[in-house]
Amino acid sequence: MIVVTGATGVLNGHTVKHLLRRLPPGDIGVSVRNPERAQHLADLGVRVRRGSYDDREALRDSFEGADQVLLVSSSDVTADVVTQHRNAIDAAVEAGASRILYTSAQGSTFNSPYPPLAIHAATEQHLAESGVAWTALRNGFYGDLEQLLGPWRTTGTIAKPGDGPFSWVDRRDAGEAAAAILLGDASVDGPIDLTPPATVTLDDFAAQASELVGRPIERIVVDDEEWVAAETAAGTPETVARFTLSMFQATRTGHFAHPDPALQRLLGREPRSIADQLADQTGV
Repeated sequence: MIVVTGATGVLNGHTVKHLLRRLPPGDIGVSVRNPERAQHLADLGVRVRRGSYDDREALRDSFEGADQVLLVSSSDVTADVVTQHRNAIDAAVEAGASRILYTSAQGSTFNSPYPPLAIHAATEQHLAESGVAWTALRNGFYGDLEQLLGPWRTTGTIAKPGDGPFSWVDRRDAGEAAAAILLGDASVDGPIDLTPPATVTLDDFAAQASELVGRPIERIVVDDEEWVAAETAAGTPETVARFTLSMFQATRTGHFAHPDPALQRLLGREPRSIADQLADQTGV
């Protein structure tokens, strides 16, 4: 059995979708904080059990009988995320899983200006010490384009701090690649970078957006502190604004300037481009 956490989210939800195309539903389990949100999976015959990264006993129950467990990284900004991840890894080992997969991030290291990378590095370290086979899915950046770019369709601008090259992956592609590894389409031990074959910058997003809507979308570079001040004036907590700023600062160091062909190989096709994703966002 394959058990997937975070299966009601976009990323691992797509992994389950692809697993269902090739496995009987009874061979798939999901561990979710709110089983009611996974009723659509239960209706298909997927095993649904409650699991929380803060409740190791519940996790062991939700991982029961799993050969492989896919752990999504915690999004709880108020929690001790490293401890949550260790709970999940330990529970999977105690439940008898022979392989643990974890949604990490490209560039994971203890020495980075972007704080989540140290969390991922600590989690990968615990995986390496777990005694079972493991795979760290080091995805490129992904998420809501509105958060990355701002309201560009209304303003005609992408006004953000200075950036450098980075990878932007579609969560549907990352989820599909995870399913391919779980299904044995590729044997992966340790970390694997899952990024599109080329990096992008916000200048590239502006160019693609301009082409898409048929009018100029200008990329405006905003001074770091001016941007933080504007964000806080608009109601964003300063800690959140500076957290986001750290991502742009990390791209400027070239930390994410190294794409990898592994994602394309796993998909057997070109990953969705930023043009594809912008078109999806705008409905064009």
